[in-house]
Amino acid sequence: MEKLTLSSIHLYPLKSCAALSVPKAQLLPAGLAGDRRWMLVDETGKFLTQRDYPAMATIRALPNLLGLTLSAPGRSPCDVSFPSPGALRVPVSVWQSVLELPVANDQVNAWCSRTMNRPVRLVYLDDDCLRAVDARYAQPGDTVSLADGFAVLIATSASLAALNAHLPEPVPMDRFRPNLVIDGAQPWGEDGWRRIRIGDVELELVKPCARCKITQVDQQTGMATSQEPIRTLRQLRFAPHYSGVLFGVNATPRCTGWLEVGQPVEILETRIPPELRQKEA
Repeated sequence: MEKLTLSSIHLYPLKSCAALSVPKAQLLPAGLAGDRRWMLVDETGKFLTQRDYPAMATIRALPNLLGLTLSAPGRSPCDVSFPSPGALRVPVSVWQSVLELPVANDQVNAWCSRTMNRPVRLVYLDDDCLRAVDARYAQPGDTVSLADGFAVLIATSASLAALNAHLPEPVPMDRFRPNLVIDGAQPWGEDGWRRIRIGDVELELVKPCARCKITQVDQQTGMATSQEPIRTLRQLRFAPHYSGVLFGVNATPRCTGWLEVGQPVEILETRIPPELRQKEA
């Protein structure tokens, strides 16, 4: 019998920027508290990510009671306050979602623009704005933060080890930017999980996670490294139904509460794993 435990918890306060590892976190309907509530957008309101700007990995956001503090290599820190109720709101896009979000002040936007070397604005997902999950994978009322599509991303250490056994050089888990990492599973066992309990919290695993070239970015240096691990995942984990290579599973909370490293994980329901085949590079 597998003995599964929650081995680490990770937040991404500013979308597509550095991770923040924490010993415990509150799980809310839209994801972990403080996870991907802030986002950088260009002059048209389109969201920015490491797909186009890998150096975003080196921008750090540390939450505090008033907002957060931003830092980046070679830059003085910048304190950011939560936008006031009367702050300017602008239309922004995150994939298929179009939202009207409040904007940080001019001083903060100037710091972000200098750091990104292009005009950008910092926006915040406040409680007045609810973003719906893709209806194909959701129940009515399911919401998500500014994450790409789902509230929580789950990965297992066993699957990373199985992938690394095929790579010319191993990659760390931070390449896959999970929220929750689980120890004790069988390699790729999460493919067959439908519902799990962690402590008193339940999550529904709604969709395997198709991976992009962010996995090729060194999260410590902000440099794109090579075609790995995508090239090897194409050989091992290509899923025709999802038109992509898979690592990790997207999940939606089915109740809220606190998560803490070391909590036991229980598999409540299973499913048939997705069909996989090899895809030529």
